Amino acid sequence: MRRFSFSEPGFEAAFAAFIDERRETPEEVDAAVRDVLAAVRAEGLEALLRFARQFDKVEIDESNIRVTAEEIEEGAAQCPPAVREAIAFAAARIAAYHARQRPADAAFVDEAGVELGWRWTALEAVGIYVPGGRAAYPSTVLMNAVPARVAGVERIAMVTPPGRLQPAVLAAAKEAGVTEIWRVGGAQAVAALAYGAGPIKPVDKIVGPGNAYVTAAKRRVYGTVGIDALAGPSEIVVVADGANRPDWIAADLLSQAEHDPAAQSILITDDEAFAAAVEAQVQEQLATLTTGEDAAASWRDHGAVVIAPLDEAPRLVDLIAPEHVEFAMDNPERLSDRVRHAGAIFLGRVTPEAIGDYVAGSNHVLPTSRAARFSSGLSLYDFIKRTSIVKCDAAAFAVLGPHTVALAESEGLPAHARSAAIRLGQ
Repeated sequence: MRRFSFSEPGFEAAFAAFIDERRETPEEVDAAVRDVLAAVRAEGLEALLRFARQFDKVEIDESNIRVTAEEIEEGAAQCPPAVREAIAFAAARIAAYHARQRPADAAFVDEAGVELGWRWTALEAVGIYVPGGRAAYPSTVLMNAVPARVAGVERIAMVTPPGRLQPAVLAAAKEAGVTEIWRVGGAQAVAALAYGAGPIKPVDKIVGPGNAYVTAAKRRVYGTVGIDALAGPSEIVVVADGANRPDWIAADLLSQAEHDPAAQSILITDDEAFAAAVEAQVQEQLATLTTGEDAAASWRDHGAVVIAPLDEAPRLVDLIAPEHVEFAMDNPERLSDRVRHAGAIFLGRVTPEAIGDYVAGSNHVLPTSRAARFSSGLSLYDFIKRTSIVKCDAAAFAVLGPHTVALAESEGLPAHARSAAIRLGQ
């Protein structure tokens, strides 16, 4: 864990250098992914089955690569009632939040008499990657599939590494409206969704988080399909005054640290005694966390405490451009309204980031690695697209045509010019 003080000489440069210590995709990962994608594109299902044996150490074939409806029903039924209730509660809130994002179609006639407008349509097919490894993540299913369903996507194909499918994941898939589930993970799953492989048909867009191999694969298939984003390690910044409970703030910092040893948690406060109390609480809580090994590595290698005037916090948050930021104080809007770059903002002492991960309704798929400077979290807009509508009658074309001819000729495109001129009788 690093400590920074705003009053120290060289603070700006040292803190900026710390923030820039982000991990790039190793060249060997990208090379391995390139080979996997090429193999799946060329060989299809045969390559998928071979990689399942090689990487996942399991034998699957065309008869069991797809999770059946009966397996989904049986698995979901094994999910504890309290968890099923929480899944339904979260799904309803996520659906309601994203439904409010739906934009309207438009049609109007402008001053030249041209009928203009646009209409929104849903993507036809979306693939969702759901990680296997570290834990079961029903929330990942909900956050990716529910907005797609609300948008009107007809086919929602979920891929997840082969192995036992957790009941909570199956319950979430059923609740969210996933239409098919495939036992395939890693870069090869991304390839199958992008290019198709045997019974797995290609999709239009791939969303969902994964490890470095999955992220590298999404980067490589972009253009063949759309992707949501290139997800990096989780991040949280907590801006807190000394009136907070140190154990609450320590728990908030660890809520992201436990995701991954590469995750990053940063506390910004103006109270040195409070900072010390939070640090002590972090160590005390690490001793009891089942995820303590990962969380301790994250806090040790990428955690930070910044002692700075709270009025400087918005500028520091913008420098970090974090995935999540909490303003744990009274009247948090006084500072939060000045923040430009953040994936999600949580306001007040009793609004921990964890509720955003599950039940607030907003999406927890958010930009990382400073991408909040130029991108937003997953939303309904990721699953719809806009088509422009243009209609001219003779009078309207008479206004637009001559200018079309002039611009086309200036660009050296005579067929463009003729397409307009011929309708003008020229």
